[in-house]
Amino acid sequence: MRVVAGEFGGRKLKTLTGNNTRPTTDKVKGAIFNMIGPYFDGGAALDLFSGSGSLGIEAVSRGMDQAVLVEKNFRAMEIIRENVAMTKEEAAFQLMKIPANQAIQQLVTSGMRFDLVLLDPPYAKQEIVKQIELLLENDLLTKRAIVVCETDKEVKLPEAIGQLKERKRSDYGITAVTIYDWED
Repeated sequence: MRVVAGEFGGRKLKTLTGNNTRPTTDKVKGAIFNMIGPYFDGGAALDLFSGSGSLGIEAVSRGMDQAVLVEKNFRAMEIIRENVAMTKEEAAFQLMKIPANQAIQQLVTSGMRFDLVLLDPPYAKQEIVKQIELLLENDLLTKRAIVVCETDKEVKLPEAIGQLKERKRSDYGITAVTIYDWED
């Protein structure tokens, strides 16, 4: 696994061995960022189920100013730390070792708002609709925010969640990527 493009493009990323995490393949990651960018002019990203930190690191590599990487697994967080260190831009990343819903609650008091949210939860435990609703209720999204959801292709997310509307859905093998942004 590697950073696909941008400032850190081509750099190798470590991943957790075993089945505790399911890293996004370079092909899917490249497709995601080509659908939503592929590059950014600043902003903040939230990678709510970081695993290896790959998606959040890719977002910063492609122009986001900063990324919050949330992961509850201790071993995965160690991998994230190593991958962030590889960028030599540690100040661009905030790491939170807590469950996703707790992270959302803590971010409410941070004053941060996000332009990009990456949701790639464990397929069997996904609560994507609830988490997007929490982000909306707590005013954690900017009006230009894009929300990217990675799920099992059998999962059918709603066409709209709050004020966010599905803009695109693509399947890649067993994985589906659904992209939401603000209704026009």
